[in-house]
Amino acid sequence: MSLTSLAHLNDVPAGEWDALVPAGQPFLQHAFLSTLEESGSLGPLSGWRPHHLLWRENGRCLAAMPGYRKRNSSGEYVFDHGWAEACHRAGIQYYPKWLGAVPFSPVTGSRVLGAETAAAKLLDALPDYLAEQGWSGAHVNFTDAKAGSLLAARPDWLHRLGCQYHWHNRGYRDFQDFMDALSSRKRKQMRKEREAVAAQGIDFRWLEGGLVSEAQWDFIYTCYANTYEVRGQSPYLTRDFFSLLAQRMPDAIRVVLASRQDRPVAMAFSLVSDDTFYGRYWGCLAEFDRLHFETCFYQGIEYAITHGLSRFDAGAQGEHKLIRGFEPVLTDSWHYLRHPGLRTAVAEFLNEERDAVRAWAEEARKALPYRQE
Repeated sequence: MSLTSLAHLNDVPAGEWDALVPAGQPFLQHAFLSTLEESGSLGPLSGWRPHHLLWRENGRCLAAMPGYRKRNSSGEYVFDHGWAEACHRAGIQYYPKWLGAVPFSPVTGSRVLGAETAAAKLLDALPDYLAEQGWSGAHVNFTDAKAGSLLAARPDWLHRLGCQYHWHNRGYRDFQDFMDALSSRKRKQMRKEREAVAAQGIDFRWLEGGLVSEAQWDFIYTCYANTYEVRGQSPYLTRDFFSLLAQRMPDAIRVVLASRQDRPVAMAFSLVSDDTFYGRYWGCLAEFDRLHFETCFYQGIEYAITHGLSRFDAGAQGEHKLIRGFEPVLTDSWHYLRHPGLRTAVAEFLNEERDAVRAWAEEARKALPYRQE
């Protein structure tokens, strides 16, 4: 029995890895994670070095945790920059650290893969492994119930609460049926926003991954990269990522292209599972009134209704989603910190933060635009 690590996911066969991944989790499949690596989207310059953990018994892989060695906190969406800065001031090493997460995507899902008994053994071996590596600790972001239960049973792991905004399909027949569930004022606002986009002569076309041409991927990547460039940042993903993923996971990819006078002007890139629509990346080449709301939110809601999907996960942050029907959803992350003083300080901070997050989620629910029966 042993805890081992992989610097390249392709060092384990895709079938062996995917056998550990629960159904309906495209971001954890071998195809998705290995595409991040092979496309050059991960590596020393990004601050993300693959360091996946495996638990083996008698040569068989029984449990795994997708993970990365981090020398910064970029692209994580569970912000610990304050902890790192406090460590720097106190002369405590914070980086490198180990992170169990999906790179650049704040999507909740499995983080401890495999049978529960083997997964528990992996977690029990992790503290000694971190000490051997000389790392400050481990962080597991956006966990599902299984991982949360396993980590909660280990008192040295600290729980952090976050909040996102997801849309839920309550059996709507069509988009109008969804709007009928809203208060009159919000329904009028939403209708005006959609009409403003249509009045600019913009129409939309949906494509599955296998139907997107290389020229269209060029456009999609240009839009994606532009969202970073306008903020003076470099994009996380490379151009090769999109083409390679389209070859490996075409059925999971959905792209909506916004065009004006037959010329594409914006796009939104998403993934789908059996029951969930995951809105991930958006970008435009020119500014149009209300186009962001239509492309990123209303088109996705309409797609989810049409195809019978139960949930629309539109990513992190964005309080403006509330007035468009997205509801607050609490998220969980877990943190193991080797330095006793840092652990104590962070534990106190997280206790206060959890209360604040719960209070905010409760207040946010009061702002939802649904009619009060």
